[in-house]
Amino acid sequence: MSGLGLRGLGLDDPERENAVLLAIIEATASGPDPEARAAAVARVITEATATDVCFVHVLDDSERALTLLGATPPFDAEVGAVHLPLGRGVSGWVASHREPVVIVEDKESDPRYVPIPALRGQDYTSMVSVPMISAPDGLAGVLNVHTRARRRFDDRDVRLLLAIGRLLAGAVHQARMHRRLAVRERAHERFAEQTVAAGEAERRRLARDIHDGISQRLVSLSYHLDAALTHLGRADPAAAHTAIDAACELVDTALGETRAAIGALRPPVLDDLGLAGALAALARDLPGVTASLALTDARFPDHLEIALYRIAQEALQNVGKHAAAERVTVRLDADGHGTRLTVTDDGVGFTPGAADPVPDPDDGGYGLASMRERAELIGGAVRVTSRPGGGTSVVVTVPDLQVQPNGEGFAANP
Repeated sequence: MSGLGLRGLGLDDPERENAVLLAIIEATASGPDPEARAAAVARVITEATATDVCFVHVLDDSERALTLLGATPPFDAEVGAVHLPLGRGVSGWVASHREPVVIVEDKESDPRYVPIPALRGQDYTSMVSVPMISAPDGLAGVLNVHTRARRRFDDRDVRLLLAIGRLLAGAVHQARMHRRLAVRERAHERFAEQTVAAGEAERRRLARDIHDGISQRLVSLSYHLDAALTHLGRADPAAAHTAIDAACELVDTALGETRAAIGALRPPVLDDLGLAGALAALARDLPGVTASLALTDARFPDHLEIALYRIAQEALQNVGKHAAAERVTVRLDADGHGTRLTVTDDGVGFTPGAADPVPDPDDGGYGLASMRERAELIGGAVRVTSRPGGGTSVVVTVPDLQVQPNGEGFAANP
């Protein structure tokens, strides 16, 4: 950057400001790595402003703390290791108040100053700290410069640093957006792989159930029917009657297993009663639990109805198995903004993250992770709130669904 002749220009020279801003733009475009960009910008700033060190602190994803993203030597080794809570220290104050701070000398007497041993603040006399803000994304972080010798930074210096901060804020927000998109893309790729694997596992389970259940019942049925024919040919009606009774029992068993297999693919109750009726049936079938219902009678595309039904089924199974609840409320609302499914119980609750009430796989349950995956497949999200002794609420939101109203909806309490 020295080729730009930044040090050869006066502090109050407009040409200098233009050269600095051009150098900053070039530095922010120095590569996709945000740390590399911040380091390049820090070097430009110290050269352009004739300061000794520069620190670039960025707001982390929690928006509660700053993390050192870039620094000039010898502090570049501290990148990623220095964290400042918002409101603490000069940088934390600047981030909280969105206002610059200039300290000419005696930093220790400023009540906002908190020493950071890793950054050796005692070695530097004067400093400027400015917020990095861009519209419309807001605060991105804080930019600091320090000098060993006493220096009185003027308004023009502060304005220049604020302008640099705005440019860097835009680059930080852009880098953060690209990082989030990359994370989301990787998550979608993993989810797609998991969905394919889950589909294959479900097909294998269904094939196993048909082979071990229905097909075996049909083979046994054929044996009993053959035996019945043989006994009838031998004029042994009692034995034939016994064989026919066994065959009838096998028919009933095979029919039940067939219905279960069909239900695992698509619940027939959705076709018979619609989503609202199917949810009502699920809630009312919970033994020992009083169900309160408020369900719109709108219809949705098939894949959405299946997903919402399965999520409610899982949530209600959790209520029946784990909540020890006396009452459960199921709500289904739909409007022009989307749809919301809510299952709330007054049971024992749990601490989210510490205990995940996952039903047994043999009972067809997949746990909270499955509910979230099903919601993501239809473009929605699941929020689970609970606390010990305070019950549990599962809320599924799906935006911008095209619903087909079949009536005024209904609200019922059995």
